[in-house]
Formats: sequence, structure tokens, C-alpha cells
Amino acid sequence: MTGPADGLGAVLFDMDGTLVDTEVLWWRTTGEVALSLGHRLGEADAPEVVGRAVEDTAAHLVRVSGGGDPYEVAAALTGNFFRRVEAGAPMRPGADRLLTALHAQGVPFALVSASPRVVVDSVVGGSLAHVPFAFTLSADDTELTKPHPDPYRSAAGRLGLEPRACVAVEDSPDGAASAEAAGCGVLVVPSLLAVPATRVRTFAQSLEEVTPELLRACLSTGTGSRRPPSEHPCG
Repeated sequence: MTGPADGLGAVLFDMDGTLVDTEVLWWRTTGEVALSLGHRLGEADAPEVVGRAVEDTAAHLVRVSGGGDPYEVAAALTGNFFRRVEAGAPMRPGADRLLTALHAQGVPFALVSASPRVVVDSVVGGSLAHVPFAFTLSADDTELTKPHPDPYRSAAGRLGLEPRACVAVEDSPDGAASAEAAGCGVLVVPSLLAVPATRVRTFAQSLEEVTPELLRACLSTGTGSRRPPSEHPCG
């Protein structure tokens, strides 16, 4: 496997809230399912919803509502979210420009998502259909998904790279934790939930200000790190 001495080996992009504007759709979906269980979604629920796997959010809703079957809740979340995504998931500002720049420089990139395969395939077949990903990885493709390091370790391995030669682009606390635990460089572009700063995380306000050069700098621990204003999904 190759390491960071070879430069930027690859960029590993999160999907929801990073490349496409789907975190709001996920929050609305979860809010509707929560109401059906008698629970009104609020700011306290955000860490268990934003950037989390469907099964994790379902388990949380069952806990806080005191009722429901976690498998049925997970199925309702997946089905309702899929229908919203099918109706349209626009790309985040700056995403298309950044992907085009990486492709022009010959830097490989892949999609690493905590969403189910059915949702990933819907988005990749829709608003991301023109993007030449090396591959896409969903929550169904590893035994454990974010915040565990498995997805990013698996993605780097599929590219024949060490995680430390890759930069992950994330928008959520769990996604950033997953990438950091795997050993990747981490660029955080928060969407709905504030992400804690650490010495290995670089922050940007928007993908519009991200360049291949900034991504290369993320392989140097802490380079250019700064904290953006926090935003909350229920504000």
C-alpha cells in the first residue's frame, strides 16, 4: 500500500449533507416518524439523528418514545427518506466544481456513506449520475458504519492505499469521528450540526472554498484548522 509520501492518494466523500443537500430531508423524515411514535423531535435528538445510521436513529426513537419495533421504525425511516431523495437531492454549493478539479488532476475519489445502499444508489443515479466515483460504499457494505472507522478503512483498502494517504470530507460529528479513527486526513464542512474541533481536523465554511491544494494540506495534521459558526437542525 502507498502512503502520504506519494501526496494526496484519494479523497473520500461523505454523501448526505456533504455532496448533496439531504440532511434536511433526513431530519424531516425522522421528525415525521418520531411524531407517529408520539415524540416531537428537538435539538436534544440531533446527535442521534444527524450523520447516524438508520438503525441507530431507529433505536433512539424507540428509546425516547417508549414504544415501537426498531426494525419497523428503521424500515419506515428508510422508505420515507428514499421517497424524498427520489424526488430530488440537489448538490451542495461548490461540490461539482471540486469534483471536476480533482478529476482533472487525476486524483481518485470515492463515496463513503452511512446511508443504506438503496438511498446511495438513488442519489448516485440521480444528481450524482455524472460523477466518476471510483466506487460507492454504503452502510450495508461494512459490518459497522460511522462513527466506527470501518467504512473509511475499507474504502482506503479498496483503493490500495493507507488511510493516512486519504482525506475524508465530512459534515457531521460521527462522520468526522469515523474518518479520524481510521487515520485519514479530515476536512469538515458542517451542515446541520456543529462538529467539535480536534488537532487533526481542518474546517471550511463551504465546499466553494475547498481546492485540491487545501485537501493536500489536510494530510499535514492541523494545517489551516478553523472553526465555523455552529448550526442546528431545529433552530
